[in-house]
Amino acid sequence: MLGPVAQTENEPEQAREYRVEELAEAAGITTRTLRFYRERKLLPPPRKEGRIAWYGEAHLARLRMIAELLERGHTLGGIAELIGAGERGREVAELIGLADAIISPWSDETPVSLGWTELRAAFGDQLTEANTAESLAQGYITVTDDGITHVSRRLMDATVALVHEDIPLAAVLDTARKAQEFADAIAEVFVGLIRDQLLGALAAEEPLPPGEAAHLTEQLHRIRPLARTVADAQIGLALDRRVRAEYEELLRRHRTG
Repeated sequence: MLGPVAQTENEPEQAREYRVEELAEAAGITTRTLRFYRERKLLPPPRKEGRIAWYGEAHLARLRMIAELLERGHTLGGIAELIGAGERGREVAELIGLADAIISPWSDETPVSLGWTELRAAFGDQLTEANTAESLAQGYITVTDDGITHVSRRLMDATVALVHEDIPLAAVLDTARKAQEFADAIAEVFVGLIRDQLLGALAAEEPLPPGEAAHLTEQLHRIRPLARTVADAQIGLALDRRVRAEYEELLRRHRTG
């Protein structure tokens, strides 16, 4: 009895093809989502055989890439732009790496969750609706039935410490709001520098030269710690200037008083 014909080493293995339902199942999405991606031109056209559309491994790889980018926080519009850039000659993988270097968090703050019992122990009768609303408005906390989650353990610890030094929580939050405004202004200075001096080529119609996206990604990774170093040094020096000026003004008033 003859067995199946063995595949020779020189005979290429036939590439797997999928119908719509099979591709959606392999990618872990619904057929409706798959068709939506096709409408948004996130997938290349399938091979048509009569009325049947056949998709290949390249389509499955694209769907998995889209899922990974969505998990990283990219929007469908941004993914479409990355894919379009790749199809116009830019290297998609390098562009994805560059996008991640731009939008991934620049801070290393870790959130902290506190229950209402802990919050009352820390702030006492200063845990008011007004102070909670101000914290929410500043974007520092999210509130649940069990308590709050603060975006930064360091800022939360500093807030508690300042209140324990008899500084009212309302005053701490007012200072935090003003400091946030200045921090946003400092961030805008650095963002403008990076945008104008490094990333201007991204706005051009012409595709980036080969390897340029990877080069920009490496530059951004080197600049991240530099930006934070400069900001920290500038704030420290500014504090020195302001404290010295305030102290000298206090001495002047004492001498002339």
